[in-house]
Amino acid sequence: MTAAPDAGLFGALREQLADAAATFADSPDALAGILAGIVDDVDRALGERLEIFPVCHHSPASALAMLRRLRAKQPKVVYLELCEDLQPLLTELRNCRLPVAVQAFATELAGFPAEWAPLSVVAPITEASAEYQAIAYALDTPGVELVLVDRSTDHVFQWTPRPEAGPASDGPVGEVTAGEPAEGAALHGEAVGVEIGDLRPRFAELEAYLLHHGKVRHWSEWWDQYVERPIATADHDTYRQVMVLIGSLFRRLRPAAADRLDRDEDRERYMWTRIRQHLAASGADPADCLYVCGAFHAASRVEQFGLDSTAPDFPISPRTGTRWRYGLIPSSHSAIEAQFGLAAGSVSIAAAAWTKSLNRDGLVPFRLDGQQGGAKRGRRGRAAAPTTATPVSDRLTGFLAAPPAPDELDEAELRGWCVDIVRLARRNGYLASTADAIAVFETSILLAGLRNRARPTPYDFADAAVTCIEKDVVPGRRDVRRLCEILLGGDRIGQVGYDSLPPLARDVLDRLRPLGLDLEKRTVQRALLDLRADPALPACSDLLWMLRHLLPADAVRPIMGERRLGHRSPQESWDLALGRNQRALIELGYEGVTVEQVLEQRLRRSVREPDATAATALAAVEDAIRLLDSPRLVDELGARAVELLSAERTVDDAPEVLRRIRRLLAHHRTTAARLPAWCEAFVTTGYAHYCTLLPTAFVDEATGVRQVGAMLGFLFGMESLALSLGCDRSQLELAVAQSHPEAPAKVALLWASRHQLGLLPLAELRERCAELLANPLVVPAFPQYLSGFVQALEPAPGLAPFVVETMSTAFARLPDPVLLPWLPTLITTLRDQGPDLVPRLVREAERTFPGSLPALDAWVPPWRATGRPAPAVLPAPSTAVPALLAGHPVAVDATAALLGCAGEWRRDAPPAASGAAAALVAAHPASADAVAGLLVGASG
Repeated sequence: MTAAPDAGLFGALREQLADAAATFADSPDALAGILAGIVDDVDRALGERLEIFPVCHHSPASALAMLRRLRAKQPKVVYLELCEDLQPLLTELRNCRLPVAVQAFATELAGFPAEWAPLSVVAPITEASAEYQAIAYALDTPGVELVLVDRSTDHVFQWTPRPEAGPASDGPVGEVTAGEPAEGAALHGEAVGVEIGDLRPRFAELEAYLLHHGKVRHWSEWWDQYVERPIATADHDTYRQVMVLIGSLFRRLRPAAADRLDRDEDRERYMWTRIRQHLAASGADPADCLYVCGAFHAASRVEQFGLDSTAPDFPISPRTGTRWRYGLIPSSHSAIEAQFGLAAGSVSIAAAAWTKSLNRDGLVPFRLDGQQGGAKRGRRGRAAAPTTATPVSDRLTGFLAAPPAPDELDEAELRGWCVDIVRLARRNGYLASTADAIAVFETSILLAGLRNRARPTPYDFADAAVTCIEKDVVPGRRDVRRLCEILLGGDRIGQVGYDSLPPLARDVLDRLRPLGLDLEKRTVQRALLDLRADPALPACSDLLWMLRHLLPADAVRPIMGERRLGHRSPQESWDLALGRNQRALIELGYEGVTVEQVLEQRLRRSVREPDATAATALAAVEDAIRLLDSPRLVDELGARAVELLSAERTVDDAPEVLRRIRRLLAHHRTTAARLPAWCEAFVTTGYAHYCTLLPTAFVDEATGVRQVGAMLGFLFGMESLALSLGCDRSQLELAVAQSHPEAPAKVALLWASRHQLGLLPLAELRERCAELLANPLVVPAFPQYLSGFVQALEPAPGLAPFVVETMSTAFARLPDPVLLPWLPTLITTLRDQGPDLVPRLVREAERTFPGSLPALDAWVPPWRATGRPAPAVLPAPSTAVPALLAGHPVAVDATAALLGCAGEWRRDAPPAASGAAAALVAAHPASADAVAGLLVGASG
C-alpha cells in the first residue's frame, strides 16, 4: 500500500467539505467520510509517481486534454487500458476509416459453456477519443512504446458470471430512445463491448437524482452540460483533479453488493501488476511514462495501486484453450451508442464538438499515417520541448467554488441549425416553413433558459425541433429527432481497408473482381451475369450462391436465377451489399481461409449439433450437392442422416424428410448410374423405422395427421425400392393391422392405407363415407375425415378422384343449415393440414367437372354414370374371345409366359384356337371376359 500524499495539498478543501456536511447533512459523519474519502482519492492519484491520465470514453474533452498533454510531456511509454491481446491489431488502424472496432472472436470454445458460442469482444475506436490520440501518438512517434495492460479477452469471459442466458456486455444498460434505429446500430452484433473510461453512476437513484435536478432527459446530456463543457478548456491539473473526483464520487456511491465490484477491482490489480512487470523488465523511467485509464479506475483503492506498493502481484490465471481470432470490424456512432447505453446522436455531437474545438484552439490532432477518411495530419507538433515535472497545486477548490464561465449565445450557429433542419424536414415530407425555423430558434433559447444555460445545446435544439416541426405526425421514414442527428453530424460508419481484411474476405473480393463492381462501397449494387457469354462468370456465380448461404440475406440477394439440384440458370442477376455487411464477411474470415472451407465446416457442424435431425442432415446433403462439388462430403453427411433417422423417436419432421429424400433420389437417379450407398441405407432404415413407429403415431395425440400421412407416403412411395433392397412388405401390413386410431383424420388415413394394401375395396370405402354423411352426429367432424383423405394423397395419389367424389357428394347431400357452418372448418382444415396437396385436388376437379356452364346442365358425375357397357351385352366368350386373342398373338404369348404356360401361338390358327392359349382361356373365363370388355369398350 502506498503512503498517503501530502495531507496539506487539499487541506482547505477537506475542511470546507466537512463544514458543509455538518451544516446540511442529517448524518454528518457518514457524509463527511464520503467527501473526505473523495478528496483522499484525488490526492492519492495525483501523488503517484507514474502519471495517471483519467479519461472518459468517447469524450472530446478527454481527447483534447490528451492531445495537449502528449504534446507537452512527450512520454516514451504509454500504458493503455485495453485488452492486452488486442495490441497487434492496432497497427492495422492505418488502413481503416474510423470508427472501427478491434475484435476478438471465438467459435471453438474450451473452458466456457458451449451455449455461449460464438464469443465476441469489441473495443470501438473513434477519432474524437483519448485512446485513439494515445495510439496514434505512440505508433507514429519513433522511440515511443505502447503497452496494453488490461485483462485479455479470454479473461473477460473467465471473470463473467455464468447465467443461463450467457454473458452480457461490460457496458451499462442502454437508454431507451424513440425513433427509427440508425443504419449502423447493429454493426457490433451481440459482442461484449470493452470501453476505456466507463464513467457513469452505477447507483440508479444517484443517476435519477442528477438527471432530475439537472433538468435533462438522459445521462449523455447531463455529462455534456455539467462536465464536458466546463473542463474542455481547463488546464491539465484541473482536468485531472476533476476527472478523478468524478470517478471517486461514482465509485463510492455505488451499491456495495454490485456484481461488478470484484471484477472492477480485479481489473485494477491486473493492470497495476502488468505495469510493474513491464517497468521491471524494460527499466523505463516512470517519469517518462503515462498511464491512460478510465477515471473510475484512477480512483482505485486496491492494495496493488501505485509503483511504491509492497503488495504482491495479482495472480493472473492462465488462459483457457479457446482459440481466439482477431481482426477489425466496421463500427458506427449509432453502434457505439446502442452498445454502451448512450443517447442517440451523442457520439455524433461529440465528434462535432471535437472538430469545433480543434478549429477554435488551432490544434492538430494525432492521426496514423495512411489513415483513411480525414484531412491530412499536417505537422506533428513536436516543436515544444518536453516539460519537466512540476508540483501539483490545488486547482480543484477554485474550480468547484467558482461559477461556470458564461457561455454566450452563438446566434449564427443556432440560426444555421434552424435553417438546415427546416430544409431537411421538407425533403422528408414535413410541411415546414420559415416560420418553423423561427419557432425552433426561439424555442431552443427558451428551453436553454429553463434548463439554466445561456447557450442552447444540441439537445435543446433537437427538443425544440421535435416540438415545432414534428408535432404528432411523421410523414416519412425518419422522425425529426433522427433528422437532427443527421444534421449535427450523422451516423458516421467506418470501414476496414482491404489490407486489414482477413484472407477470406480479400479472397472473396478478388474472386468477384470479374463482376466489375466496387464491392467495398456501402451502396447496393446490381450484378448481371450471363454465364454462357463469359467463362469467368460461372465461378463468380458459384461463390455468390455460397455467400448467399453464409451471409445475411441482404448482403447477397438473387434477383433472377436459381440454383436447384441438377439445375443452373443460364443468366442471373444479383443485388450485392458486401460493403454494408463488412462485419459479417470479416467474421466469416475468422472461421477459415476460403469460403468453401467455412461452408464445409458449417455443414459438418450442423449435422453434429445436439438438436440435429434427419431433416437437418438431408438439408445439409442438398446444400453440399448444390454448392460444393464434393462427393466425399455428401457421403459423409448422408451417412450421418441415416444415423439420425434411426435414432429419432418422434416423427415431427416426417414431411420434411419425405420431401427432401424424394428430391435427392430423383437427382441421383438422373445423374448417376446407381444410387449412393447412403441413399439405399436411408430408404431401408426409414422403411423399418417408420413401420415400427406407425402404430404409435396413429394413436398419439401429439402427432399430427400430416406427419402420419408423410410416414405413409414414405412407406408406400419408397416401397418398391425398399423391397428391392431386401425389406419385407409384411412389416408394413403388420404395422397397419396394429394401428387403431380414434381421431377422424387418422381414421381416414388408415382406411386409405388399407385400400392401398388391397385390404379395403373402393366400393366399401365409398359405403363407409356414405354412412358418415348419413349420421348427423358425425357430420360436424366430416371435415376432419376429408383432411385425412387429403393427406392420403401422399401415400395413395390414385385416391384423388375418390376424394373429389366424396367432397362433391357432401356438398350435394348436406342441407344449407349444416353445410354453411361446416365450410369454414373445412377450408381452415385444408389450409392448415394440406396446403401442398390441395392443388392435386384442384387439378383432379378440373379434369372431372365440365369446363363450360351449358355443359353443366347435362353433366352426369362419373361415379353415377350408368352408360358403361355391361359384361352381359358383350359377345359370347366362345366366339369373341378366341377372335380377340388370335388378333393379338404377341400379347397372348407374353401373358402365357408370365403365367407359366408353355406353347406356341399359331397366327393361322382358326378362331377356335387350341393349345396352351385355349387351355388358358378355358381355365380363366372371368379374366378373359374382363379383358375383352375393357378392350371392346376402348375400341368402341
